Amino acid sequence: MSVQIAILGIHTDIGKTITAAIMTEALQADYWKPVQAGDLVNSDSIKIERLISNRQSVIHPEAIKLLMPASPHTAAAAENLQYNCSNFHIPSTENLLLIETAGGIFSPMDDKNTMLDFVQHHQLPVVLVSRNYLGSINHTLLCLEVLKQRNVKVLALIINGKRNESSESFIENYSGVEPIIYVNELDKIDKDTIQKEAAYFRKQWKETEGI
Repeated sequence: MSVQIAILGIHTDIGKTITAAIMTEALQADYWKPVQAGDLVNSDSIKIERLISNRQSVIHPEAIKLLMPASPHTAAAAENLQYNCSNFHIPSTENLLLIETAGGIFSPMDDKNTMLDFVQHHQLPVVLVSRNYLGSINHTLLCLEVLKQRNVKVLALIINGKRNESSESFIENYSGVEPIIYVNELDKIDKDTIQKEAAYFRKQWKETEGI
């Protein structure tokens, strides 16, 4: 059985997919997005495949594809589709598998379960992606606290984008989370920049002894 890591976010639009691309390239991992809602011609899976350069990674097909660009439970209802994420079969691979969720940890995965419920049900360790903005200290600490209460193992906190050492120091000192891994703000997103960031990510990952 392969090692599996879920990529969770403290909020929507904080850079989970770019982080997933960097991690996939850095670790030459497989990638899976369980549910894609909307933008099927340029889905997150398609973006990942376009951005990575290594030949080892396999992009596994989504369990559910929905037409409406909305929360999965809303998009599924619009198509009169019912599913339960507890019944999803995680792709079989001998490689490390990265599983990208959508939105924040309490965003719906289906009409009864959140992203966190899915992670907890499958007993997945996680990396939590954060980003510095006004209110992100609160959002990050709330997520870390809930993950702790649910006995979900946090492998790392990933700060995506511009640094704010004051905020990061408070989060680290208050929560005790470690390690913290940094992903730079990217002015351009293409294979070359992803490769460059992947090298930086891999160095930090190895320094923390990875998983």
